[in-house]
Amino acid sequence: MAEIRIFDGESIESALRRFKRQVQQEGIIKDVKKHSFFLKPGEKKRLKSKLAQKLKRKKVRRQPAETDSKASPRTQ
Repeated sequence: MAEIRIFDGESIESALRRFKRQVQQEGIIKDVKKHSFFLKPGEKKRLKSKLAQKLKRKKVRRQPAETDSKASPRTQ
């Protein structure tokens, strides 16, 4: 559970920023969203597969074109 202490002279805004950062680091929001609805095991499996495919496509897009760089230069 996220908990912060407000120091003497500290503004509420800065304490709120620290609290939000701590909640994000502990993954509380992610956990709440995960438990907010039920997924059947098959749906969970399909979702995981779709996410893996998406990440794979993203990884391939980010890699530089290897075919051009591996072409050997001409020798005369």
